[in-house]
Amino acid sequence: MSDIFPCTQAIVTIATVNIERVVNFYTKLFQQQPIKLIPNVYAEFQLPSLRLGIFQPKSNHTSEFEHSRKGTISLCLEVRDLEVAIAHLTNLGYTPPGNIITANHGREIYAYDPDGNRLILHQSNNFGF
Repeated sequence: MSDIFPCTQAIVTIATVNIERVVNFYTKLFQQQPIKLIPNVYAEFQLPSLRLGIFQPKSNHTSEFEHSRKGTISLCLEVRDLEVAIAHLTNLGYTPPGNIITANHGREIYAYDPDGNRLILHQSNNFGF
């Protein structure tokens, strides 16, 4: 670790003005409650090797996070079984709009959260099943 920039942890955060809807989506997607929750302000999920935070910007900062319908983040989630993950998203009401893409590193499909942030569901060729 560098002495110049002693970073001890990193967290990815998503800003939203629809915090209840987005937190509810990720609660159902990950099938876990947030490890930290300040209602209508902040929620945080602990995932393998990642903490994901969701926050509602203060009203005087909302314009910083306004963008088109498509979000600006891509959250890549490694899954064991792509078809099971697709079925889970479909049951939540967020059916991936495209088809499964086969690449040399595995199979993947794009999906979107309630704010339009892209989720890349990826099943690696190296899972050993």
